[in-house]
Amino acid sequence: MDLKLGKIAQIAYRVSDLDAAEAFYEQTLGLKKLFRPGPDMVFFDCGGVRLYLHRAHAPEDLAKASLLYLQCEDIAVAAGELKRRGAEFIDEPHVIAEMPDHDLWMTFLKDPDGHLLGLEMRAPKGWKPLPPQ
Repeated sequence: MDLKLGKIAQIAYRVSDLDAAEAFYEQTLGLKKLFRPGPDMVFFDCGGVRLYLHRAHAPEDLAKASLLYLQCEDIAVAAGELKRRGAEFIDEPHVIAEMPDHDLWMTFLKDPDGHLLGLEMRAPKGWKPLPPQ
């Protein structure tokens, strides 16, 4: 029997302060909030995959999550705007891998709980970011 599994429906992160996390993911990152059904959970749309943020009830429940990678069209523009909005980056956009038909660029930032988030851009071969204005 082929179960046809594969498409991710939802990813969950535990957070210490749901209001701060909600503001970061909605206002700083600009993700579309789907709904907040109660005081301990909020859901966002990440290109068709739900991101479920839920309040950790004990410090040990706030284990650092796996990285969430978000695609963007122009990594330099996205990183610049997120920095302007107050996001804390740990590096600058850089090439991770030179693929046969594109270059893979990434940069990493933190959410209010210190979870790492990656921005990813599949750039045309030889693409370089424009210098900041």
